[in-house]
Amino acid sequence: MKILKYDRGSPDRFGYEWKTFNKIIPNYEDQFLKWSFPLTQKDFKGKSVLDGGCGIGRNSYWPLLYGAKEILAFDYDARSVQMAKRNLNQFKNATIEFGSLYEPKYENKFDISFAIGVIHHLEYPRKAIQTLVKATKPGGIVYIWVYGYEGVGSWVVKYINPIRKITSKLPITVTHAISYLCSIPLYFYLKLFPHKNAYFKQLSGFSFWHISHIIFDQLLPRIANYWKKEEALSLFENQGLEDIKIYRTNEISWTVIGKKKKSKRVD
Repeated sequence: MKILKYDRGSPDRFGYEWKTFNKIIPNYEDQFLKWSFPLTQKDFKGKSVLDGGCGIGRNSYWPLLYGAKEILAFDYDARSVQMAKRNLNQFKNATIEFGSLYEPKYENKFDISFAIGVIHHLEYPRKAIQTLVKATKPGGIVYIWVYGYEGVGSWVVKYINPIRKITSKLPITVTHAISYLCSIPLYFYLKLFPHKNAYFKQLSGFSFWHISHIIFDQLLPRIANYWKKEEALSLFENQGLEDIKIYRTNEISWTVIGKKKKSKRVD
C-alpha cells in the first residue's frame, strides 16, 4: 500500500531546501553526535547503516568517516538524492537511492538504521518506523531524532507554529525570503546576549548561513510535530523493539533508540 500519495508531508519543499543549503559544514558533526547519543563514533565502525530521509547526506557523511562498512541512504526527492550523491561521492561504500520510508525495500540487512529530523514531519510516523525496523538485523539498533515539546519546544508550538501554518502554504521562494529576514534579528540576538538554554548556546556559535537555514527549515514544512516525552516513546511501542530508551537533546528534542528483537519478526 502506497500511503505516501496521501501524506501531507513536504518532500517537494525539502527538496528545494536541500538544493539551496547543500553543503556539509563542520558544525554538522557535533549535531550528528548529539542527535545519535548514546551512540559514539566507534559504534559505527565496521557497521552497515541505513539513513532514512537522508537529505544532502549530512548524517551519512560522519558514520562513513568513522569507518562504517557501508551506508545506504535514501530520500523521496530527486534534488535531495542528487545533492547526497554529490556530497558522498568520495565514499565508494555509500549507496544513495530514491526511496520512501513508507515503502520498505530491505529486510534484516542493516546493523544500524536511523531517521534524523524526518519522522516528526510525516503524517504516518509509526509506518515509517516500521520500515526502519524491518530493514534492521535482529539485535540491530534503530533510532530516531525528533522535536520535543518540553521547554523551548512549547514556545515554538505556541508562537512559531501559527506562522508556519501560513508560510508552509506560500510559494517556497516567498517563504525563503521571509525566513531570511527573520534570521537577521535572531542572529544578532544570539550573538549579543548570553544564553542559559543549551540549544540557544549552540545556536550562538553558528554562522548566519546556518541560522538562516534553521529558520527556513522551521517555516517550510506542512507538518512539524513537537512531541512530549511519552509521545515520542510511544512511537517505538509494539514495533518489535526492546531495550527502548529516550534521551533529551539540547533541552529541545528527543533521541529514541531501541534494539530489534531477535525472537520476533516485524512484517
